[in-house]
Amino acid sequence: MRVLENLEPKKVFEFFEDLTRIPHDSGNEKEISDYLVKFAKERNLEVIQDKALNVIIKKPATKGYENIPGVIIQGHMDMVCEKLKHSNHDFEKDPLKLRIVDDEFVYATDTTLGADDGIAVAYGLAILDSNVIEHPAIEFVVTTEEETVMGGANELDTSGLKGKVLLNIDAEEEGVFILGCAGGILVYPEIKIEFEDFNGESLQLEVAGLKGGHSGMEIHKQRGNANKLMGRLLYTLGKEVNFNIATINGGSKSNAIPRSCKTIISVRKEEIEKVKEICANLEKDFKNEYKVEDSDIHIIVKSDEKLEKQLTKKVTDSLIRFLFVVPDGIQSMSKEIDGLVESSLNVGIVETLEDRIKFIIDIRSAVRSKTHEIVNRIEALCDAVGAAMDQNGEYPEWQYEPKSRIKDLSVKTYNNLFGIEPQITALHAGLESGIFKEKLPSDVEIISFGPDIFDVHTANEHFSIESVGRFYKFLTQLLKNMK
Repeated sequence: MRVLENLEPKKVFEFFEDLTRIPHDSGNEKEISDYLVKFAKERNLEVIQDKALNVIIKKPATKGYENIPGVIIQGHMDMVCEKLKHSNHDFEKDPLKLRIVDDEFVYATDTTLGADDGIAVAYGLAILDSNVIEHPAIEFVVTTEEETVMGGANELDTSGLKGKVLLNIDAEEEGVFILGCAGGILVYPEIKIEFEDFNGESLQLEVAGLKGGHSGMEIHKQRGNANKLMGRLLYTLGKEVNFNIATINGGSKSNAIPRSCKTIISVRKEEIEKVKEICANLEKDFKNEYKVEDSDIHIIVKSDEKLEKQLTKKVTDSLIRFLFVVPDGIQSMSKEIDGLVESSLNVGIVETLEDRIKFIIDIRSAVRSKTHEIVNRIEALCDAVGAAMDQNGEYPEWQYEPKSRIKDLSVKTYNNLFGIEPQITALHAGLESGIFKEKLPSDVEIISFGPDIFDVHTANEHFSIESVGRFYKFLTQLLKNMK
């Protein structure tokens, strides 16, 4: 039984529901990539699947559009896989459990929905499937690993693409047209572990109850980062209590603001009450500081089973200093666009491995030199605490371009359909558009847009049914108006 079968446009929701039944975490896209290839072959459309599992499907122009420059419709097939703590959903094999709320929104139960960017794939398939939509020649490009290192876009051979306009459908606010985005890089600080025998009582400390969110799209909301707050908790605790860290783990995705962080410490029995008192007082501070965006924040202190090993005091202190001092959140604001974040970073993951403590930090900026300046600051901090650092996954920014023909046509089309003047802006999140801008000929114009999708990269992700339908009407009309 299909959950979305009575929604319109029927084909868009049909294809989207198909996608939610196929596992497609970043790095696990083989099945969904093959699904796209099968779709194309069943309709006798030209299709290319490369080694990175990117898929390009080509459809000739409809009658009367043969001499119109072609259009590239682009999105990505992977999704961020986040779930609530109590969920036993297995993203490697389980279909998402869709539900409609108040006849207005579509959610997945206790998990991310994958509307970022499954809705773009559904739009593209619906257009390719149709025999009545008028359009220029279409090249539908669906990439892999966008949510991690943009590996698919980086590996894609664009030499065969002929389109002169690229429509990137990877934005989450209808009526907002994007003409620029941030670039970024991932850095991987590591602190080598030295162990000693576990000595003391075992306590588990947890910072939890935060909303999290997309570290690009929602960084401006200044929500709490559980990893950073844990660093603050441990630093505050260390000023009054002697303890060693045994393990620390927080966050699950580099580009998702961490919602929880857990640490196990060893402490003398007579200081347990002091630990609880300090944590209770700090929880009050956190609740006051984050009462607008993260009112449910809390600190949990509970006894835990004793472990065999704990970090030495030297490693414990280095870890605390690093986590407390490392920058996080907004670093600079745009001078061109009011209210737009220019540079930021997200301390997305801290993880205890067998021989090291590993961090993954997602850095974004619309100015490449500022990206590298933030990298250098973290590197300097690593040197100060005796940590190592690696980096990879750098992707380019897309410089804000307010003047373009596709922007003008998109604005006119949207205004004529709905009587609303769209907002023109740039995005702090990274988009594959930056990579395509560098790879494609300089005369290819790019615009990014999409329907209303909320709380992406969280288990509360959902989209507006009405907006999804309205945006599809706009998209198909825009294709028609390219004549």
